[in-house]
Amino acid sequence: METKRDILAIEADIVKVLKNVFDPEIPVNIYDLGLIYEIDVDDDRKVKVTMTLTAPNCPMADEMLEEVHDKVGKVEGVTDAIINLTFDPPWEKERMSEEAMLQLGFL
Repeated sequence: METKRDILAIEADIVKVLKNVFDPEIPVNIYDLGLIYEIDVDDDRKVKVTMTLTAPNCPMADEMLEEVHDKVGKVEGVTDAIINLTFDPPWEKERMSEEAMLQLGFL
């Protein structure tokens, strides 16, 4: 049986790897862009990531989803990774971290 600490450690490692996945059109990682809506790690260490894209017609969508799946799946302790793409609610720039807004000149 995993402890709460184990799951929190896995979640923290997932955030770290997501901060190394970049939107191909914007030079900011997908986590700070606010494209990650939810990270859920269950007791079996199966991970479900719910994410979106800045635009529904992103030509690199398949590649981004595959990269997220591959990187999350390689996090120590993860037994399975499921990546769900959603456009509800639609992404908006207010979801970005302050760091991302500064980097893109919005602040």
